[in-house]
Amino acid sequence: MKIMILNGPNLNLLGERDSNTYGSDTLSDIEKLVRDSFQEVDFIFIQSNHEGDLVDAIHSARGGTVNAIVANWGGYTHSSVAIHDALELLKIPKVEVHLSNIHAREEFRERSITGKAMNGIITGFGKNSYLLGVEAALKLAADN
Repeated sequence: MKIMILNGPNLNLLGERDSNTYGSDTLSDIEKLVRDSFQEVDFIFIQSNHEGDLVDAIHSARGGTVNAIVANWGGYTHSSVAIHDALELLKIPKVEVHLSNIHAREEFRERSITGKAMNGIITGFGKNSYLLGVEAALKLAADN
């Protein structure tokens, strides 16, 4: 089983950003947690602050090279039609995750453009959102 975990803009600065909202773990800490929790899964971790790089990564998941995607699109969640459109081309399970509860924050964060092209969204469980996202992706992949 191969799962691609995509992280959007500013997530490379976890641990430095508002710890009340995003926690104190770095992105590397979260990647280690995911790897240690699901040792049977082959993970591809990609983080980019550039929308086109994320679209390219989604395109690379086509053709059976990846079994599922778990993604935190960061700010692109609320603005990226390009990522949404690329996701619609994928027939594999796709789970969106967020560290904070996007529905308890600013009004503009409540809307997920990318989420409309995902199987589901897990939001508000801190670093555990990633673990829950992988668990959901594994269950969805097993059902396919």
